[in-house]
Amino acid sequence: MSEAKPLGGRIFTLPFLFGVLILLIALFFLAKRFIYGLGPVTGMNDGFPWGLWIAFDVNVGTAFACGGYAMAILIYIFNKGEFSPLLKPAILTSMFGYILGGVSVGIDIGRYWQMYNIFLPKYMNIHSAMLEVALCIATYCLILVIEFSPAVLKRFKLKNIEQKLNRVLFVFVALGLLLPTMHQSSLGTLVVLAGSKLSPLWWTKLLPLLFLFSAILLGYAIVVFETSITSVAFHNQKELKLLNKISNIVVWLVPIFLIIRLQQVIAQGALDQIFQGDLIGNVFLMENILLIISLFFLVPSQNRKNPKTVFWGAFFVMLGTAMYRFNAYITGYSPAGGNWHYFPSTPEVMITLGIVTIEILGYLTLVKLFPVLALPTKKEKAA
Repeated sequence: MSEAKPLGGRIFTLPFLFGVLILLIALFFLAKRFIYGLGPVTGMNDGFPWGLWIAFDVNVGTAFACGGYAMAILIYIFNKGEFSPLLKPAILTSMFGYILGGVSVGIDIGRYWQMYNIFLPKYMNIHSAMLEVALCIATYCLILVIEFSPAVLKRFKLKNIEQKLNRVLFVFVALGLLLPTMHQSSLGTLVVLAGSKLSPLWWTKLLPLLFLFSAILLGYAIVVFETSITSVAFHNQKELKLLNKISNIVVWLVPIFLIIRLQQVIAQGALDQIFQGDLIGNVFLMENILLIISLFFLVPSQNRKNPKTVFWGAFFVMLGTAMYRFNAYITGYSPAGGNWHYFPSTPEVMITLGIVTIEILGYLTLVKLFPVLALPTKKEKAA
């Protein structure tokens, strides 16, 4: 039977060192941001007070990090314990994604030295969707660290502490199911407040539902994406079978998401805006075409048994859903009261690449040192 164990192997490989180089460049621009402020480093302005760091690193990044949340729904709510081997890698990805999303918020805030005020009751605006997002994400980061800690305790053979933690872990699992439900929907609420500034191709009162739905969809897609790679790399037949079942979930979720979106566009009377040939219409078509392409890979039942086809299916789901969330924050947004434009600067892009690089390097390091991946035994490989 497959069991979670450290992957082992060298950490400082050539790709790892290349990642370190990207990280050093990102740290240079990050230092410049904290010394000289946001203006000299970013493309943001009064019309676009948030840019790549919020729209991608937080909004899209935390949705990519919903693999742990999506798998917890499957395992703990629908009682599908067979998917448990995929939970730890998903939690690890979620932990990095959410913590680095929180770091991105700190980078984006102008007066970052006063960020602690978020947690002081006397400064809280309890009617603010942004406050809920901030508090939920901060708390969920802590929950993910606690949920991942059994792997650390197992690595250092701290059985007594591990056993005590396991007795109360269900409390943190419950919170881990509640908090993403709250803040992912609230990320949609933030753009509901944009009103007429957001194109009707994205604006709808159902944005909280669509953002929550897209986060769950991205969560399953990232699990399929990662599992398709590890199942082939480690000849894990058990994961291949699970891959087929999770892909089947994605096959159902994508059409539901597309139908709700199209229905809302029709309800807004904005169907004609899709085919005007401008940027707004074109990116709307692109994000939905990417999701439709994913179905060509995933709908045939024989394709869902092939890790290569599910890999590409999950890739197009990730790309299309990420574009949807990004477009709702940036591309579909048009500020009032001036001819405002936004395009991310080179430092913004490099800092974002650095954040993504930290996640990749951290993930590779921890799976080599701690029991995260459910690796097959020699008998399972032979079979």
